[in-house]
Amino acid sequence: MQLVLPGIEYEESYREYIEELGDEERYPFPLDFDHSDFAALLSKLERFRQGVDLPEGFVPATTYWLVDGSDIVGVSNLRHYLNDRIRYAGGHIGLGIRPTWRGRALGSRLMELTLEKASEHGINPVHVHCHKHNEPSARMIIANGGILESEINDDGEVVQRYVVNAP
Repeated sequence: MQLVLPGIEYEESYREYIEELGDEERYPFPLDFDHSDFAALLSKLERFRQGVDLPEGFVPATTYWLVDGSDIVGVSNLRHYLNDRIRYAGGHIGLGIRPTWRGRALGSRLMELTLEKASEHGINPVHVHCHKHNEPSARMIIANGGILESEINDDGEVVQRYVVNAP
């Protein structure tokens, strides 16, 4: 398995991933982007990576796909820096594993690889947040060296804010 930038060669797998998610919350946020025009989706992800034409309140962010051959297994989004909003709740990294690939510790592997990318971007320490009720995410963050910094209330949800030293 490897971490790659989004590419046209993964279009079929991406569409299958979105279909698998069904009504489930799509996380990280780039999974919510319109994918009816796949080339336009790739262009939008590249503009986010370059920090070009970002919506107000957003920061430059690189989306990565964890792939096994031609199959997208998971998605991570690495925010290049924190603004006030994502410093409060959101952090540097958001990630998700495709439903059919869950339960295999791939979230931890995806986070490990994304932390390596954070280090390449000069991001250290890395802030990683999750909802308190999401125990698998908390375990994954802790397994990657996360130290609980604080818990906050964000719009009625308790968010745990961890700090991880990049490799």
